[in-house]
Amino acid sequence: MGGRKFMGAFWVVIFTLLLPVLSSGGDIVHKDDKTPKAPGCSNDFVLVKVQTWINKIESNEFVGVSARFGKQMESKEKYANRTRLVLADPSDCCTTPKNKLAGDILLVDRGGCKFTIKAKVAEAAGASALLIVNYYKELYKMVCDSNDTDVDIGIPAVMLPEDAGESLKRNIRQRDSVAVQLYSPDRPLVDIAEVFLWLMAVGTILCASYWSAWSAREASIEHDKLLKDAPDNLVNMEYTNGGGGGGGVVDINMTSAVLFVVIASGFLVLLYKLMSTWFVVLLVVLFCIGGVEGLQTCLVALLSWSRWFKHSGETFIKVPLFGPVSYLTLAVSPFCITFSVIWAVYRQRHFAWIGQDILGIALIITVIQIVRIPNLKVGTVLLGCAFLYDIFWVFASKSLFHESVMIVVARGDRSGEDGVPMLLKIPRMFDPWGGYSVIGFGDILLPGLLVAFALRYDWAANKNLRAGYFLWTMVAYGFGLLITYVALNLMDGHGQPALLYIVPFTLGTLSALGRKRGELRNIWEKGEPERICPHVKLTPE
Repeated sequence: MGGRKFMGAFWVVIFTLLLPVLSSGGDIVHKDDKTPKAPGCSNDFVLVKVQTWINKIESNEFVGVSARFGKQMESKEKYANRTRLVLADPSDCCTTPKNKLAGDILLVDRGGCKFTIKAKVAEAAGASALLIVNYYKELYKMVCDSNDTDVDIGIPAVMLPEDAGESLKRNIRQRDSVAVQLYSPDRPLVDIAEVFLWLMAVGTILCASYWSAWSAREASIEHDKLLKDAPDNLVNMEYTNGGGGGGGVVDINMTSAVLFVVIASGFLVLLYKLMSTWFVVLLVVLFCIGGVEGLQTCLVALLSWSRWFKHSGETFIKVPLFGPVSYLTLAVSPFCITFSVIWAVYRQRHFAWIGQDILGIALIITVIQIVRIPNLKVGTVLLGCAFLYDIFWVFASKSLFHESVMIVVARGDRSGEDGVPMLLKIPRMFDPWGGYSVIGFGDILLPGLLVAFALRYDWAANKNLRAGYFLWTMVAYGFGLLITYVALNLMDGHGQPALLYIVPFTLGTLSALGRKRGELRNIWEKGEPERICPHVKLTPE
């Protein structure tokens, strides 16, 4: 039981690292906050698809970003022309190209002169579009200079990452015939992946809350039976010493609520500074260990409810280092380990998100069942600290580190991996840009602790759904997460701290209802309803 308590507390800290909801898209590093938006230099930045053909055979598709200046990019593929691509000579296109152009698209290197000069030179030479190759793998927003007061450029300009540009250069130098097609398809306002991700998050909290409340009620019933049958001296001793936190359950206190956010911040900075392939592999190993435990716990609990497996779930054998272990646990463990290992091996395949979500959901449900908020005061401190943590590491950290630490860690930048595993993710199904909609485990786990607390209180107070707190706190979570996705779309896919919206809705709803019903002090301090103590034995005077 002590091991379960430790693992529960450990995963709360790990999950807190990754809280924001993120959306996929191009990795654009320039913010364009202070550059002028003169006439002819006020275009919106859009991602651009660069479809290629090598010797008239369709080849790779690259992604670039358009410039503030130049002709607007065509949004429909059917209206985009397939055009020959040629290398600029000189390569920086700061002076008139030596090769003659007849409506060709010119591929040039970044550097040597301003972006607008390159575009004007290319247009004057007869190019129909300009592809500028960055000297980094990231995209960069091309803007106008402060001296550009009136920019009149009639061809589109697109920035390509270094690896894409080098691939195209290599084909051209091999005397291959290279053609490209440039267009920028619009993203759908809402993708079905976001709907499924919302349902997954809400469903996970729903299942975890009912399991937590059912476990608490069973423990309470068993406790009351023991007190009823126990001698008076043992009863008094039991109630004098208390007895919370038994049965492998971790009750968060005020100190730990503050401390784990501080520890999580330190661990997040460590991840940011040491982010590399081996560090991501370490996180994958930790995730697999937690996933095995979570999946095993959930499967054992589900199978134990069946009369075919009930006996094996209640029969134990002593295992070295692990203590008493049920036969059912021993039976499902090989499957859980195999499932986790297969996911780790194939985690970079396009179908690996399914295994990651299964392991993640099982682990979140298990942690919410083990770790509990004893009252609203602790819940307020916990979520309040996480609220500030989320906002700081998504937004405010940019002033100290020149980029959002939370988003960099969550995406796995500079690691060579497709992000860290502590995320639920679903591929964007109708988005022409592909990618994933994701949500950090912490955005489910931490509010889930509060929702589970509300349901345990309702069951202890014998409240129905409408008169209780669980239903309205659950609705508040769902609505807060929905607002997060609205903000995500309004902010053009930039990462959003989900707890910025979820915490005010959930805490505000629970506190407002408690105040209205006159139960706020009880929920705030005790976390359980007033009831006649079952251990009190009435005797005649």
